[in-house]
Amino acid sequence: MVVGAALAAVITLPGCAPAGFDAGAADYGNAAEPASNDVQASPGATGEAVAAADPTAEATAPADPAGGGEANTPEISDEVATTALNATKVARMGSTVQDEDGFVLYRFDKDSDDPAKSNCNGDCAKIWPPAVTNDGEPTLKGVDKSLVGTVTRADGTKQLTLKGWPLYRYIGDKKPGQWKGQNVSGTWFVITPAGTKNLTCLPAVSKPVAPPSDGTSGEAGSGEAGGDYSY
Repeated sequence: MVVGAALAAVITLPGCAPAGFDAGAADYGNAAEPASNDVQASPGATGEAVAAADPTAEATAPADPAGGGEANTPEISDEVATTALNATKVARMGSTVQDEDGFVLYRFDKDSDDPAKSNCNGDCAKIWPPAVTNDGEPTLKGVDKSLVGTVTRADGTKQLTLKGWPLYRYIGDKKPGQWKGQNVSGTWFVITPAGTKNLTCLPAVSKPVAPPSDGTSGEAGSGEAGGDYSY
């Protein structure tokens, strides 16, 4: 009977979740999606409205008292900026958040959500390009706009956050909908529309790909596999 009960417990684990996975843990993807996948796209929210709804989301940069205008924020090219956050279900993994090109977005355990802060810079940001933005207002589908905010990175650019967690792509994902960054270094996880980790399928811990050899942040799909990096 004991063996049978143990076997039943393993069988009922969702997807390929690890042994000991707690389906009731608030930070592990059990929360219901804030909106269905077919809701009408709408602009995201930044500034005071977001700060009031989510204290972890950073408001729009205040006016520069010295210059009388907005704080000097580096301009992001249209090719680099993330302009959409779409809740999308993919095979085996389930709920994901994808950008305008269909690439899955991730969160990093070494970041913080309260206050929101990115700790992925330098080569880390070449492997995990941040979801940067100029206006902090991506179009949304299936993502609650009250959970969307921005955080200022070390280089002065603005990065989109979801429930306070900075968002990233992974250059090891070579096609839209892939999630090869799941559990890389044991610190990177697919993010759900609710901002939680998605542990529906948890592969063995793996190393990230190497950063692009040209020294740029690169696009998804660049980089060589098997790099010995700790990010």
